Amino acid sequence: MRILIADDHEIFLDSLSLLIATFPDVEVIGNCKNASEAIHFIENNEIDLLITDYKMPQMTGTELTIFIRQHYPAIKVLMLSVSEEAEMIREAFQAGVWGYMMKRAGKAELQKAIQIISNGQKYFSESVVLELMRLGLTDNIPREEISQELSQLTEREIEIIRLITKELSSQEIAKKLFIAPKTVETHRHNILKKLAVKNTVGIIKYAIKNGIVD
Repeated sequence: MRILIADDHEIFLDSLSLLIATFPDVEVIGNCKNASEAIHFIENNEIDLLITDYKMPQMTGTELTIFIRQHYPAIKVLMLSVSEEAEMIREAFQAGVWGYMMKRAGKAELQKAIQIISNGQKYFSESVVLELMRLGLTDNIPREEISQELSQLTEREIEIIRLITKELSSQEIAKKLFIAPKTVETHRHNILKKLAVKNTVGIIKYAIKNGIVD
């Protein structure tokens, strides 16, 4: 797989290029610091995957994705971002990215994402999938990308998990959500069962691990 990387932070760009170059069956054939450089490179070279930052000068990663979809539909786009803001994720998803993941992700997840995309499937990190679920935009995401536990949680349960991570009691959660404390306890019980954890600590650990924490 021939990869082009676009990011306006030169140190990150160089580091990412060196990292990806260690992966099997991939070749980093170019680095660009903005959308104009990326477009010029694509016009003169064959690439399979563009890895781009969301925020760049001249054009955002989303705008660059739209341009590529219109003019070079065979090229796949993996977007990296420091943000899990709903609007950014919505824009990227609707622009047609093949993947969206956080810059804080580790080497193993990045390699996994590139491999999945090279096999013709889309990849979204779990925290991004969670946000897409909340936005009702998961129809085109392969079901295997949504963990069994996350797919079982309701929007209300996710809301309660986030409040639990803020160390709110059932009484405080009930007051905040305008529901009965008994209802909160029922939700807690269902959450414990769905996440296969034993207590509040288990819920918090799961929330942190899977990006549910606000």
